[in-house]
Amino acid sequence: MTGGPKPPRVKNIERTVLSDDWAVLSKYEFDYRHSDGRWEHQDREVYDRGESVAVLPYDPGRGTVLLLRQFRLPVALTEEAAAGEEGLLIEACAGAVDDDSTEETVHREALEELGVRLHEARAAFTAYSSPGSLSERVACYTARYAPSDRVEAGGGRSDEGEDIEVLEMPLEEAFAMIASGAIRDAKTIALLQHLKLSLA
Repeated sequence: MTGGPKPPRVKNIERTVLSDDWAVLSKYEFDYRHSDGRWEHQDREVYDRGESVAVLPYDPGRGTVLLLRQFRLPVALTEEAAAGEEGLLIEACAGAVDDDSTEETVHREALEELGVRLHEARAAFTAYSSPGSLSERVACYTARYAPSDRVEAGGGRSDEGEDIEVLEMPLEEAFAMIASGAIRDAKTIALLQHLKLSLA
């Protein structure tokens, strides 16, 4: 077994910005070293959405969770319209981290989207949302809430085009919606499973 640093996996990285609108889409050309030591020239496109957060509020007294339903264009483009639900996805509350810390963003998004003032948010895990093409990492949290914490209507920010329906349901019902296909968002599935396991 030899010591010393391992040779790099990637070198000669060249970046071309393809689009800089809602987020930054870049094309990267680079040399990649395979595990057998062979070098290969590759190119990939990476969409940079920055850092994000997601939070699943849970009421232990009533056994309920707060989720939301909103329109997602990629879903509408991918799935066939069914029963007027075109492009609508049930998700955990989430948002992009801008100038605030991740925990401050969790509290802000919960108030804006769900109308809930959270008193404590617990870090659950951090995950890449789709590492094949997105740089985005999502810091996921759970939090406790009670009916008295619903201080606003929620629904998101109209100036950002958000049109959010707040959903409150038993945790068991939400968990069953994973198997039925009614909940198909990856971060939401992971958070529901995390909460279910932590309560067990």
